[in-house]
Amino acid sequence: MASVYDRWHLSRPKKSAEPCSEHSSKTRALVPSKDHGKGKRWQVRWRDAAGEQQKENFAKRTRADTRAATIEADLARGLYVDPAAGKESFRSVAERWRTSAVHRDGTASRVERALRIHVYPTFGDRPVVTIRPSEVQAWVKDRSQVLAPSTLRVTFAYLVTVMHTAVRDRTIAINPCSGIKLPEVRRPEIVPLHKDAVRALIEAAPPRHRAMILLAVASGLRQGEVFGLEVDCVDFLRREVVVRQQLITPDRDAGAAEDDETPDPYLGEPKTHESYRTVPLVGVAVDALAAHLQLFPAAVVDIEDRTDPRKPRRRKAHMLFSNDRNDVIRRASWSHVWARMEVRANEALNKAYAEVYAAWVQRGRPEGDEPAPVRVPDGASMHDLRHFYASALIKNRESVKTVQRRLGHSKPSITLDIYTHLWPDDEDTTRAAVEAVLGDVPALCPPASSVSG
Repeated sequence: MASVYDRWHLSRPKKSAEPCSEHSSKTRALVPSKDHGKGKRWQVRWRDAAGEQQKENFAKRTRADTRAATIEADLARGLYVDPAAGKESFRSVAERWRTSAVHRDGTASRVERALRIHVYPTFGDRPVVTIRPSEVQAWVKDRSQVLAPSTLRVTFAYLVTVMHTAVRDRTIAINPCSGIKLPEVRRPEIVPLHKDAVRALIEAAPPRHRAMILLAVASGLRQGEVFGLEVDCVDFLRREVVVRQQLITPDRDAGAAEDDETPDPYLGEPKTHESYRTVPLVGVAVDALAAHLQLFPAAVVDIEDRTDPRKPRRRKAHMLFSNDRNDVIRRASWSHVWARMEVRANEALNKAYAEVYAAWVQRGRPEGDEPAPVRVPDGASMHDLRHFYASALIKNRESVKTVQRRLGHSKPSITLDIYTHLWPDDEDTTRAAVEAVLGDVPALCPPASSVSG
């Protein structure tokens, strides 16, 4: 229960005590206390949810009464927030959430980096209770100048979660992130690679990596899933590849020096539960993998296996693909290999286009038959091979559910968000589908020729 006390006057004065010469009351005689005239007159006292004595002073009785009523109501509803708790810094609340939340390893590093780079510089040392919605909105505007809308939404989600943690811990009463407007995310339409560009990339790949590129095209596996394949993940008889893990290369720790080595890669769980999957392979891909193992036998690598987070262990892994040193393929070194592949592929595409263009000129430049150049666009990556695989399935009228399962998306909505523009929208097909259902239904009206004028 919260009660209001008059600090300036004794609640139980002696009968012989001198009355106050400055203040009076119709209900009782006021006798000045030792604190008379010092500080704020009215004090609200209560015991919090833990039974600890708390107090707060006010200059006016009306404000003290209002505060006492609010505290009583909050205590009764279990919504009480300790005013002192709000003095805890945002960084302290965020670190408490970050270190206790259950994250995958890759997600944990992204959360740490986003908070450290984009959130802590603005809010890190602020008492969490002092952060206002207008300041959060200003932060969103500032970060929108340096982050893409989709990345900003992810970073903002971390901020929201930290504030929600503060609300649940009764550190603050209201989440200041409520009602904040974010920049609209306009996902650019995926433009799949041209089939000639895909062939050029396969041919431009070093012999050690050629089968790997072909497999990525034929299966739609993510880069980490391809790098993490072991020999027993491929069933050559059934022509299938099983995704049960991925190769993860951690980011350098926040406090690491520039000359420190990047942490060693390890085998981890696939991205989502649905990413555990079996993908059928075409014969040419299976044959390429068999030939690859003849030329480049599986590399036996001593690596940490975290596919079971509760029981991490080191073991010998028989990696299907490896680098020149018979070790796992790291992201940083692979980016250089890919860049050289892209250059060689575009050189081959330019040469082929020059020959086709010359033949077109010799034919007298027939109208409407001018050849269009094909190239591997700047910024392409192995993920574009995944898009190409998806587009091939969609072109052959595979269902959304099938494409989702093959790609390992957690929900069909994700598949649609990325690839909906690639599904055919053919009105003739629509007519045929409806006519197949209604074809035998008798007409409700007689033919126009039988209606008399």
